[in-house]
Amino acid sequence: MLPPLSVSPSEAPAAKPGRDDKRSSAATSRSRSRPTAAPTVAPAVAATQGGAQQPSALNLNRQNGSGSRLGLTPLQIPASVETITSQTIAERGQHNVTDAITQNAAGFTALSAPGNGGLSFSTRGFAGSNSVMTLYDGTRLYVGSGTLTFPFDTWSADRIEVLRGPASVLYGEGAIGGIVNVIPKKPTTTPTNDAEMSVDSNMTRRLSFDSGGPINPNVSYRVNATGNMSDGWVDRDRTSNVAVSAAVRVQASDNLAFTLSEDYGDRSPSRYFGTPLINGTIVDALRFKNYNASDSTIRYQDNWTRFKTEWDVADGIKVNNTLYYLTSERHWRDIESYTWNPAIQSISRANYIEIFHDQKQAGDRWDTTFTGHIFGLENRLVTGFDVNHIEFFHTNNSPYSGTSSVNPYVFDPGSFFATTVPTTPGFNAIVNQYALFAEDRLALTDQLSLVSGVRYDRPEVDRTDYKVPSNSFDVSLSGTSWRTGLVYEPIRDLAFYGQYAVGTDPVTNLISLSATQKTFQLATGRQTEIGVKQSFWGGRGEWTLAGYEIVKNGLLIPDPTNPAGLALQVGQQSSRGVEASVGLVLNDGWRIDANTALLRARYDNFSQTVGGTIVSYAGNVPINVPQQVSNVWLTWDFAPGWTVYGGAQIVGQAYSDLANTIAMPSYTVVNTGVRWKPDDRTTVAFRVYNLFDKVYATVSPYAGQWILGMPRTAELSVNVKF
Repeated sequence: MLPPLSVSPSEAPAAKPGRDDKRSSAATSRSRSRPTAAPTVAPAVAATQGGAQQPSALNLNRQNGSGSRLGLTPLQIPASVETITSQTIAERGQHNVTDAITQNAAGFTALSAPGNGGLSFSTRGFAGSNSVMTLYDGTRLYVGSGTLTFPFDTWSADRIEVLRGPASVLYGEGAIGGIVNVIPKKPTTTPTNDAEMSVDSNMTRRLSFDSGGPINPNVSYRVNATGNMSDGWVDRDRTSNVAVSAAVRVQASDNLAFTLSEDYGDRSPSRYFGTPLINGTIVDALRFKNYNASDSTIRYQDNWTRFKTEWDVADGIKVNNTLYYLTSERHWRDIESYTWNPAIQSISRANYIEIFHDQKQAGDRWDTTFTGHIFGLENRLVTGFDVNHIEFFHTNNSPYSGTSSVNPYVFDPGSFFATTVPTTPGFNAIVNQYALFAEDRLALTDQLSLVSGVRYDRPEVDRTDYKVPSNSFDVSLSGTSWRTGLVYEPIRDLAFYGQYAVGTDPVTNLISLSATQKTFQLATGRQTEIGVKQSFWGGRGEWTLAGYEIVKNGLLIPDPTNPAGLALQVGQQSSRGVEASVGLVLNDGWRIDANTALLRARYDNFSQTVGGTIVSYAGNVPINVPQQVSNVWLTWDFAPGWTVYGGAQIVGQAYSDLANTIAMPSYTVVNTGVRWKPDDRTTVAFRVYNLFDKVYATVSPYAGQWILGMPRTAELSVNVKF
């Protein structure tokens, strides 16, 4: 017999006030007669023989709204989807979104750098915000100049959902590799109060608070806030971050609810742009050096306002509408590029960059779900539209001149203002976008279902160039994405699936299109995927296996007849791979979660102009794309109230240049910790990140310059529920 394990259950959707003894007979009748197209969703936990609740390992029976808008579970979706719960994130001490994704989800690695805002990922052979989309509660902030800065902290997250493979059919262009969707905590009708304090060996002080509950029978709320300050682990790199989230839900009637939410982030993140290589390697003595200017600065301010309407119109008809307004203001003032100069035995610094982003986005997403039957077969259909208006103002000191040299070991960091190039308005981009979409699930038999979707996107870009007025332009683009797949469940909780998907990517972020790119259409990617998923042993064991191939066409390469002229949109990139995950809750308090991703990513037809000559990179691996990624977590409840755990993140070799001559070595990082619960309301945790103090590189922002991972760091935290 398996021993009981006490866990906090996943948060259920808020109950609708009024559906109790006072509800009308008409409402009761309608609720009982409403048909359901999708099979009944199994609970996310399974009862033990003793009646205690155990968590499922991979959440295969928990609805995943990021892989489908039809309210399906991962077992019912013909795609690779995954849910990372807030409980898992908290237990493993993953305070930021990047760690939560890369240390838990199969096949994801981070490309985080100060220049891209720290929210950039690689998966299935495709890298960057152009190909791996990040969303917040299903809403995307259009990426300007490769930068996304929110959401960044996990305290406000109820869960994080990922979808691997083309997701354009759900979210539009820019998701050939996949998506990451951070779902915030929602208003709840059950009172909850939670506070946490922590400090680590880098002098990172963190304070967090969360509160939710009913205001009256028809109104509930949720508010949480977190802030941290740190001395950083490299020289002169103090940081501070604040995130606040608040939401109020009003149950206006039995079938109508409104939710107003506000999210705010204010960050002064790390100003460490990386460590230069000396003779092609990292010198230990440079590990903690920061070559940025003494007066460098980075600051991000993000604000998201959303108003959501949920309306059960009639039996089998449900309407959701989300109206949102997003703003982001960013500022960089940095020296970003560092190169070893053997002739003078010094570090040459270049790219004195000052940039301001002022971005606004207003949008609305409407979808209607119809549940019923077609020719006697259960069917669920969702149709809708998505519209956005984006304004992006870019101020800079291009052409980013300024150079200096410093001693690698002892140096005066100097001032950014050594450069004389003024910071002036660069360009303004206005993007108007609309999309129409539909998704359908048809139950062909009790065991076989067909899930398909289609989306049409129409973005229009109007760019005003203030530095070179002749480079101003306006252009309209369009793209159609679609997906179709079959799911076969021969027995309960075992699903085989296959799918074919078509997605689109822009040649660069849409709102950053330049005059030389205005004539190009959206690149197209096609994926074929097959897989199997199973939940067994009453939900204590789950596993998934998937194989795929993605081919992306429409990359830009130089014109052989005119290398200095416009490029040709005929390049091709491909990847094929296998991904596997397993989760087991075992006897005597043991639990194991593991995943691995093996891929072959290549440029099939790709070249660049180097020194006036066209150089082909066909057959090479894309930059910052490792071809083996694994995660393993082992947890043991070794005594009442005591838990010890350990996790290993294993990342294969990646290249930092197109020629594949500079390889970032593979690495394994081990994190561990122990938790003590003296009572049901208190948790004390001691964690050690990078236990063996591994020196490793996560990304290469410039050739010959690597951003290193955090050294061994110890943290003590106390969490209290009241």
